[in-house]
Amino acid sequence: MAQAKKRPLEGIRVLEIASMIFGPLAGQYLGDMGAEVIKLEPPEGDLTRHIGPRRSPRMGAFFMTSNRNKRSIVVDLKRPEGLEILQRLLAETDVLIHSMRTPAATRLGLDYPALAEKFPALVYCHVTGYGDDGLYAGRPAYDDIIQAASGLAMLQTVVGGQPRFIPTIVADKISGLHAAYAIMAALMHRAGTGEGQQVDVPMFATMAAFNLMEHPWGHTFEPPLGPMGYESVSSAARRPYKTQDGFLALLPYSDSHWRRFFELAGAAQVMEDPRFATFAARQKNVKLVWAEIERQVGTKTNDEWLRLLSAEDIPFSVVNSLEDLPNDPHLNSVDFWQILEHPTEGALRVPRSPMQLSASPADITRLPPNLGQHSADILRACGYGDAEIEQLTLPGGACAAAD
Repeated sequence: MAQAKKRPLEGIRVLEIASMIFGPLAGQYLGDMGAEVIKLEPPEGDLTRHIGPRRSPRMGAFFMTSNRNKRSIVVDLKRPEGLEILQRLLAETDVLIHSMRTPAATRLGLDYPALAEKFPALVYCHVTGYGDDGLYAGRPAYDDIIQAASGLAMLQTVVGGQPRFIPTIVADKISGLHAAYAIMAALMHRAGTGEGQQVDVPMFATMAAFNLMEHPWGHTFEPPLGPMGYESVSSAARRPYKTQDGFLALLPYSDSHWRRFFELAGAAQVMEDPRFATFAARQKNVKLVWAEIERQVGTKTNDEWLRLLSAEDIPFSVVNSLEDLPNDPHLNSVDFWQILEHPTEGALRVPRSPMQLSASPADITRLPPNLGQHSADILRACGYGDAEIEQLTLPGGACAAAD
């Protein structure tokens, strides 16, 4: 956890008032890049603290993976003294990330117009399901709801026969990435102008745009030149190929890739077939091409294909399970995994940030905090005296965790 170089967001303070994954993941990305992230939690804590295996109460696995590089303060915003603490925190905040619905935020004085008047340099990021405008404004949403609304669940009919959810919280994670880079863009704007601004990141529009990168297809044009859907990826035939003892992902692309693959498979004559000979022909006969790859891949084991393909420039991978990743030879060769000692939770296996900046690299300087772990320190920095801090953090106080 030693840090040798200054990270790019050092000196930026982020106040995160968000639970579950979307907002907290955006906060974690900023923390990895050096921002000081203060996680303001209700007395019961972020809901994810209670999800997944754990060694201690309120330190569930789900919480541990999206809340590193943060400090935690408990503040009951339903109490007047809690609102006073919030205002003191905001006075020293560069970025606010919150996931409250606008009516609730307005009641607390957390709407953007109210805060912009007091803190004109504040970057105010509101993460929502649908945003505050339009027909669906204010609707609640979680990952499954947005997978359904954005067309992602329906895309799975090609493999499942009916709409299905992708078994990862992809809408939360993609939206969290969008929020992080939008905040950094707003910080760049502020660096040049001194001006803060409101940043809205609605999950539905974010995922609709994400899914519609390749799939507009004929509807890219007005009037349309054909149906929607990129056929090469939205097909049940697009899948890993079965080997004699496992599965292989394989994607020859150029003519030389294809020629070399069939040579390695012992079937060089396939490329003499005009249906396989050129890129245009393979695109026209894509299902036939996939069937031929499947037939050839099935003649060898995973190890045989690894031996044949590793020295070639043909894109391929064996199909890993999640359990394979901690021992993946490439990930281990780039020090992807770190075993770090948490002061209360013991040894944790933690992936480092995959984004590496040569002059100002991301780093892990804080492991996920216990609920309210930093309440006293943060209150002291806000100007509260020891007697006030003791009163606020005692059971029943505005900064006390729930039993």
